[in-house]
Amino acid sequence: MRPSAPEGAVDSLLADPSLVLLAVGVLVFCVTFVGCLGALRDVTLLLKAFAWLLLVIFVLQVVAAVLGFLFSGMVMEKATLLMGQAIARYRDNLDLQNLIDYIQKKFECCGVHSYKDWSQNVYFDCQESNPSLESCAVPFSCCVRGKEAMLNTMCGYGTQKLKPWKAEFLVHTEGCLEKTVRWGRSNLFLVAGLAFGLLVLEVVVFSLAVLLIYQIDFIIEKRKSTRRRRSKSCPAK
Repeated sequence: MRPSAPEGAVDSLLADPSLVLLAVGVLVFCVTFVGCLGALRDVTLLLKAFAWLLLVIFVLQVVAAVLGFLFSGMVMEKATLLMGQAIARYRDNLDLQNLIDYIQKKFECCGVHSYKDWSQNVYFDCQESNPSLESCAVPFSCCVRGKEAMLNTMCGYGTQKLKPWKAEFLVHTEGCLEKTVRWGRSNLFLVAGLAFGLLVLEVVVFSLAVLLIYQIDFIIEKRKSTRRRRSKSCPAK
């Protein structure tokens, strides 16, 4: 069964880190530009749009956090699927390749659940019919780093043929999904603190935007009332 169009679009977006960064950057620029322009020019319409955008982003973040907590099993399944697709496209996108290498070196892991997940990639597929020189290999970012001065990019060759107790001397055999989840749980207070700080900052900025809107409206109404009083006190001759 083919995935639906929105799901396929999300998968392709998440599989290319540069698109994710570009999309987030454009969104942040547009929102802040609207807010800055409204504040500089005293345009309440732009400030209201800025406040509504912040409110929508805040609500979406809260809803995503609640849904992620309630449906953690589905989130893990989706994460497994996306990581498997990323491994399959490892050689197709340089940004994705660098991201996977960074994660595997940072968390000292390999693959999604184990180092043998790299058989999902056509280059590393561990089958006798695979003509690739990297057959039954894993990327160098999976390798256990020693004290060698020179990086051996072929250190993972043939490791998928080895049993885990043998392969663990050459490469990291544990998957990255479990490692990242474990890291998140061990740093739960740090992650929660950063998320809470971001939400508090959004609430403060939203409150300042609303306050500025009321101040601008108050000044405009005051000027109008002053003009009306002057026109009544100085009737035309």
